[in-house]
Amino acid sequence: MQRFIKWFAPIVAIGVAIFITYFLISINSDTVVVDDEPLSYQETTKQENKQKNWLDHFSKSKKLGYFYPVNEIYLKVDLNEKITKTITYKLTANIQDPYQLFCLKEELENYKMKYFLKKDKYGVDLLIYSRNVNKLNDLVKVLKNYKINAQVEHYKEDY
Repeated sequence: MQRFIKWFAPIVAIGVAIFITYFLISINSDTVVVDDEPLSYQETTKQENKQKNWLDHFSKSKKLGYFYPVNEIYLKVDLNEKITKTITYKLTANIQDPYQLFCLKEELENYKMKYFLKKDKYGVDLLIYSRNVNKLNDLVKVLKNYKINAQVEHYKEDY
């Protein structure tokens, strides 16, 4: 193995040197190329088979400029319209252990309510935003069976 490694680098170097020498000789040959006739202009044109693609549509368009290859949608929004005030309520609950979380998820499935769980170093907080205060109060009563403290408050959104 050591003999092979010892002779490998010189053999590769000699091979590269032979290749470079052959290449230089072939491009710098002494043969003279004589062209007695000048180049002639040919007026024949080739007719190509044009295949239609999506870019042809943009080249034939009457509008100038860049076109995006997507549909454009324009919306008109009346910002002067009065914003209607609807009262939204927020249910907050602090969940301490996994069993409470399991029970809470099961009850939320029964009530068919969407919820948001926020986990931090103090525990898991449940947030439910709803306009139906009676449904939230019923849920608070059910959660007391599982020893989950929950409160219903008015939710005020900052604009």
